[in-house]
Amino acid sequence: MKRVFLTRQGLLCRLVISCMLLLFFGSLRGQGDLVSGVVKDEKGQPVPSVTVSVKGSTVKTITNDEGQFELKVSPGNTLVFTAIGYGSQELAVRQNSRLNVTLNESTKSLQDVVVVGYGTQKTAEVTSSIARVKAADFNQGGVQSPLDLIRGRVAGLTITRPGGNNNPNSASSIQLRGVTSLSGGNDPLIVIDGVPGGSLNLLQQDDIESFDVLKDGSAAAIYGTRGNAGVILITTKKGKAGDPQYSYSTYFSKDYIRKKPEVLSAADYRKLKADPANPYAGLMTDQGADEDYYSQLINKNNLTQYHNFTASGGSAKSNYRASLLYSDNEGIAAQNGNTQYGGRISVNQKGLKDRLTLQMNLSTNVRKENLNGGNTGDFEQAVQQNPTQPIFNPDGTYNVLTGTSYYNPVARLQQEKDSRERTLLSGDAKMTLLILPGLKASLMGAIIRNSSLEDQYKDRDSKSSLDSYRGGGYAYKYSDLLVDRTLEPTIEYSRTFREKHTINAVGGYSFQDEAFQKFSAANSGYLTDAFQENNLGAGTDLTAGKASESSSRSGSRLIAFFGRVNYNFSEKYLASFILRHEGSSRFGADHKWGNFPAVSAGWNISKENFMSGIKPVTNLKLRAGYGITGNQDIANYQSLVTLGTGGQYLNNGIWFQTYGPNNNPNPNLRWEKKKEFNIGLDFALFESRLSGSLDVYKRKTEDLLASYNTQVPPFVTPTVYTNVGSIDNHGIELALQGVILKKRDFSWSATFTVNYQANKLASISNDVFKASYFEYGNLPAPGSLGNAIRTQEGAPLGQFYGKRFAGFDQNGKWLFYKADGSKATTSQMTTQDLAYIGNGVPKYMASLGSRFTYRSFDLSVFFRSKFKFDVLNLPDMYFANKKWLGNNILKRALTTYGQILDDPQYSNYYLQKGDFIKLDNVTVGYNLPLRPGAMIRSFRVYASGQNLACFTGYKGLDPEQEDTGLTTGIDNRGFYPQTRTFTLGLNIGF
Repeated sequence: MKRVFLTRQGLLCRLVISCMLLLFFGSLRGQGDLVSGVVKDEKGQPVPSVTVSVKGSTVKTITNDEGQFELKVSPGNTLVFTAIGYGSQELAVRQNSRLNVTLNESTKSLQDVVVVGYGTQKTAEVTSSIARVKAADFNQGGVQSPLDLIRGRVAGLTITRPGGNNNPNSASSIQLRGVTSLSGGNDPLIVIDGVPGGSLNLLQQDDIESFDVLKDGSAAAIYGTRGNAGVILITTKKGKAGDPQYSYSTYFSKDYIRKKPEVLSAADYRKLKADPANPYAGLMTDQGADEDYYSQLINKNNLTQYHNFTASGGSAKSNYRASLLYSDNEGIAAQNGNTQYGGRISVNQKGLKDRLTLQMNLSTNVRKENLNGGNTGDFEQAVQQNPTQPIFNPDGTYNVLTGTSYYNPVARLQQEKDSRERTLLSGDAKMTLLILPGLKASLMGAIIRNSSLEDQYKDRDSKSSLDSYRGGGYAYKYSDLLVDRTLEPTIEYSRTFREKHTINAVGGYSFQDEAFQKFSAANSGYLTDAFQENNLGAGTDLTAGKASESSSRSGSRLIAFFGRVNYNFSEKYLASFILRHEGSSRFGADHKWGNFPAVSAGWNISKENFMSGIKPVTNLKLRAGYGITGNQDIANYQSLVTLGTGGQYLNNGIWFQTYGPNNNPNPNLRWEKKKEFNIGLDFALFESRLSGSLDVYKRKTEDLLASYNTQVPPFVTPTVYTNVGSIDNHGIELALQGVILKKRDFSWSATFTVNYQANKLASISNDVFKASYFEYGNLPAPGSLGNAIRTQEGAPLGQFYGKRFAGFDQNGKWLFYKADGSKATTSQMTTQDLAYIGNGVPKYMASLGSRFTYRSFDLSVFFRSKFKFDVLNLPDMYFANKKWLGNNILKRALTTYGQILDDPQYSNYYLQKGDFIKLDNVTVGYNLPLRPGAMIRSFRVYASGQNLACFTGYKGLDPEQEDTGLTTGIDNRGFYPQTRTFTLGLNIGF
């Protein structure tokens, strides 16, 4: 079966290459007329380094130091002249013409438009902290998630991929400006084309036009209860007026292991067993085999392919864009991947003499996932298996290991299955009517339908079936459905008074209804594996009453009234005012509604008369904002008494089900509220060759949501979900963009971001509910080692709490410091001796990107880094310890940790500096020069490498662990391999 699949892939590759060659030889640059000229500014001075390109093609050149240029084009073509600090200009070409071009000075960047909540604004008019990343600045190569496109590109935005840097079935974890909640959501709100709560799985990298990140409270307050963790606005590509156009994008990528755990080989194991100095040799057994369990879990032939075909066109009044997707993503782990297919179509149309505009989007995605492989438990088992222990018995059956904590991971991979199919459908439409000049009304409606089906089966001869189901197979099926409906009418008014005063006002109503339901059933005792999960009734445990079945349904509703007023005086003095009045069904009867105001102001200093003589300063704007946002990202019905099932009792030979309350009611349950102040500076220097922004923020989240212990009675259950406490955050963010060098054939541009963040749990108690601390990061067996992280009132978040290492005694046993400074053995330590020993939250994050172009070639290099944090190395703590024998161990147990002759213990001994610099991406591309008017508009081929190198002192696989939320900086025992990814891609426009 695998051979057939690879043959199909080979045929597809040959077909793609053949098409590339045909297109190449059919579209080589032809001869045209020679057009020359000179480009000058308004003062008559020549302008060097002006890009002169043929509109609609890749043909271009750059003016020399005297502003002169030459270019071969065909009559009737249009030349486009662009340069930093100048407005662009277009000129039609006549036969044998010589052009004299004058460019007007313009701060083009200030005319750019950013997307804000329920509208857009010119960059020059923005008074809040908003970061924009356009398609041209996206990370290159193939990505597993749309958010990977901007990873490291936005100061203060953290995007990590727990469970493997390129695991195709792991989701990205995102966080903006640190933790804002203890139990509510910490993920920014995702808004796709104006629809809040959109799914990232509906987006492909070729469909995205830009990301706009609303970072501070004054920007996010327009989204009220969902803006606590920030807002990410995603704009997709739309159709444009003109001739029909098609484009095809494809890439093939392959993963190679960058780093894997170094364990003892069979020869190493036997040598250690024979070592007379090894006190644990008696625990080791030589079973005669030579196995590498870890390598058996690797898919060495992995290959990912991606195909996206797009068609667009139309007129100024009616246009469209449609795209089709197919991708097959194979991970480095065996049986770990997904296949996707879907599409997206957008239609824009104007009517009623251009007074009525209709925008429609429809998208779907079907994703089939193989979840059986990539299991972190499998890799952990592979690391600790005795390398002399055979995978197979002499009769060819799998070797089934005894003991509840151990299993043969290679056998499990073949004897079990776990698959899931997700189907996403999203549709939205927006109508906008121009009522009067400056006054328009809009109505937007959207529906998102997200369903999934999951199937599991365990063969009769699998260890799980033998241990838990008496050798009968086990089957499980699960399904869920989430339906999200949104309706938002708005009205907008814009007017300029006396040529200096401009007002823009937006008001609206928002209604969002969410319904979720799920169902699951399981049965066991199958006498044959023929049915697997496709016939749940065939399992004999159903009649024995040992099967299981469950279902649930829940829903929530959100209603809001909102408004925003922007004021602009002579483009110098700017102000914005926001108020959102919102209600949620998730909160208590006495606090269903909340108000979320914001105010911000800006001063365009560069517009002042006293700045006219300071020519190095192209733009300088000071802004400040204050806003309040909320958090309603909690489970439904937390404020109500819900009914649940209890035990059963026997009465007159009949079993009766009991029911009782699941949680305490809390009519005072209300929003978490984050109050944030931000002051920022936007600047552009040297005719915009250097530009950037600097932001300083301080935020406080109040009325934190958490569970607290209660007395029973008067409460009916021992805990209640309520509002207590606050979190403080503050930080600094800097983003820079610059054109370092631009010559006729060569250019070099760069981007740089850096941010500092700090946080503190200001309080977690009040007069009614008391708590000294919360703990997170429970450490796995063996041993009762407790939790790794303690969050205490007045202390930073992410603090490691445990023993302080004091050395080893002469027998290789642990010594730790007690509270009084004396040394003690493990048994002599008490809870009073524990202390704060480190922190897993990075204090600094930075990135540096460079882009070089030489004629038709381009090179992009991107570095990303994090500093000032600790990582708890659990793999070393457990597996780099000789006491783990006779299982396999890491080689470091004999070198770095050779002195240890004791059980694993949690202390700062295993906290390691996590600072790192990663060479995240290197991409080389080539744009084939094509003759104007050719059938092929553009032809680009590129090669990309991702996660190429990591410079760090950390001893584990990867220092970049989960650093969002509250369980930060813990390198768990998953051992999913770190990979380098190499990609070869092609983009064709015709």
